[in-house]
Amino acid sequence: MSRWFAFLRGINVGGHVVKMDALRAILEALGFADVSTFIASGNVIFEAESGSAAELQRRIEAALAAELGYGVPVFLRSADDLRAIVTDCPFSAEELASALVVYVVMLAEPVTDAERERVVALTSDQDILRVVGREVYWLCRGNMSESPIFIKGLLEKALGRPATTRNMKTIQRLIAKYPKSS
Repeated sequence: MSRWFAFLRGINVGGHVVKMDALRAILEALGFADVSTFIASGNVIFEAESGSAAELQRRIEAALAAELGYGVPVFLRSADDLRAIVTDCPFSAEELASALVVYVVMLAEPVTDAERERVVALTSDQDILRVVGREVYWLCRGNMSESPIFIKGLLEKALGRPATTRNMKTIQRLIAKYPKSS
């Protein structure tokens, strides 16, 4: 059995309210084991006997669409992926000391060179953006809700594809709660 972390986009925001027990039931119906949720923002942890990340992602997205009546992009990460997100954080200690918060924007596939250029061009005094593989790291020196990147949806426009954002502290808390890979 392998442990997976599913990060769902748009759960319990924008009118898409889903109770966590209902979300767990959807994944349990797919045959996944030890299904749990972590805070009510679309973080689901489960174990699966087999399947690639892409296959599991497709199965979860199809089940969510069938049960909820709308599409929910899903971004899967392994325990090793989560640890890499933390260790690969591209900000210096000095930059981190100036941050109010660091966000991790997850994508299904690695960022292309063209996407990277558009994303990095959004960097300002308030927001620093860096790309590592499938993740965009966003160091925010102010409130996210006051950032033009958030207000105007600039990051989504620069990427041109679905993504989901989590606070780095959420990633760190998940690693602490689930330290073994299974």
